[in-house]
Order: sequence, then C-alpha cells, then structure tokens
Amino acid sequence: MTDPDGLDLLAARFEADRPHLRAVARRILGSPDEADDAVQETWVRLSRSDTSEVGNLTGWLTTVVSRVCLDMLRTRTARPEDPFDLPETVVAATADPEQEAVLADAIGPALMLVLDTLSPGERLAFVLHDMFAVPFPEIAEIIGCSPAAARQLASRGRRRVQGSAGADDSDLARRRTVVDAFLAASRGGHFDALLTLLDPDVVLRADAAGVKAGAAELVRGAREVAETFSGRALGARTALIDGVPGAVWAMNGKPRVVFAFTVTDGRVTAIDLLADPSTLAAMHIET
Repeated sequence: MTDPDGLDLLAARFEADRPHLRAVARRILGSPDEADDAVQETWVRLSRSDTSEVGNLTGWLTTVVSRVCLDMLRTRTARPEDPFDLPETVVAATADPEQEAVLADAIGPALMLVLDTLSPGERLAFVLHDMFAVPFPEIAEIIGCSPAAARQLASRGRRRVQGSAGADDSDLARRRTVVDAFLAASRGGHFDALLTLLDPDVVLRADAAGVKAGAAELVRGAREVAETFSGRALGARTALIDGVPGAVWAMNGKPRVVFAFTVTDGRVTAIDLLADPSTLAAMHIET
C-alpha cells in the first residue's frame, strides 16, 4: 500500500493490534526483545502487502507474527531464556489487548524452561492452541503440516509441559487419583461425581482417527463432557502416558485409544482422545 493516507490508517490499525501481537510473540519466543523484533517484522510485511481483500486483519496479523516467530525459533541458537521475576503460571488469553499484554508477562521462568525443550512446531502449536485458541487448520497452515499433525504437535507439547520436572511425585499421585476417580465415575454412570471432577470449561478433543471411529471432534463444558463419558470408558485403564497420568483402552494388549488428561488444581481441564496409530506408537505408555 503506497497511498500515504491509507498507510496511516493501516499503521493505526496495526497499533491497535500491537499488544495482542506482542502477547503472541512473547509467549512463543519467551524473550521481550525478540518479541518486539517479531512484531516489527510483522509491520514491515504488512506495509508491503495488499490487504484490501483481508476480512479479518487481526487473524491475518496473528498468522504473520506466528510465522515470523517460527522462523526465529528454527534459527535460534541455544541460550538461556530471559529471567522473569513473575509468578510461575500459565494464563488464558483475553479479548482485551491491554490485558493480554499484562498476561503475556505472567509466564514464569519454570514454564519458559519447559517450553524451551519443545521443538519449534510443538511450541508454536501448544501456545497458539492452548493459550490463544487458534484452530488447528490455521496452525497447520503456519507450520506447513496437516491439521491432524498440528493437533499431535500441540498434544505432545501439552504432555511435555504437564509432565515436566516441576511435577513432583506427590503431584503426579494427585493427578492419578483424579484420573482413577474419573474412570470409576464414568464406568458407574455417576454423572454428579463426574461433574465434581471436571472444570466448568473443560474441553474434550479427538484426533482424526478418533473422529472416524465415532468420537466428537470437540466437546466443551463440564455437563457436555460428563454426558459423553457417563456409563462409558468401561474398558479404559489408568496408565502413565509419557510420564503423565492418563488412560488407555487396549485390545489384545495393544493400545488402541489413549485419553491424555490435563489436570489443574484437582480438576480435569482437558482430555485428548488419541487413536492415530502413529501417535500412539510414539508414546511411552506404562499400564
């Protein structure tokens, strides 16, 4: 866009999205300076692009800054992350750009160290999906893979984060107790018991193989997830999935379906139903 007035309008629009873009870049890269560089590069690409046909400019910019961050992750040399004197917590994204900027700073050093052990694809998929609710087809386009592969990358990243060194034996034992209780309530059809174990905003996701077998791709909310499991999961058994308590359904001793649980503060916040053979083969499963 070369028209000065048009460029001024575009710059004003970009500035409105800058806090959101910086939040995305900060969470992906972990470095405030690199995040600023990524946002600046996004502006350069925007100023050189024809966006007249773009219906969702914020989404377009999010895609661009994510691609810039992915390139930076792939070329980054090993180095320690910048220290943060902030709480060690993961926080959900918000629609308020200013609040997003504040929340982006609430990523603690322990989490950043764990994120730094992920591959660039795992890190990008986990951050965009779990923190910003970006759909897997859009993540797949950014990374250059299929939506199913993007889902697997996010799941692996999530399991690595959940099973990090920050989770001690007592914490793992508490998570296993929650999974055991969930399976018992599911088998017995104890709907109210399931509700007490589920976070109100729990999400149940199924990969493409699971959907093909009859599972819903996405189920949101405690009541909906409880209804999905009540009276079911009869053959599922508690197992360690890549070191994190979950469940597995096996046939003739061979795992056919894995339920990867995310447990936070004693409640289930997410369940990933994974049935793709290549995904299961890459997992370390202890029953």
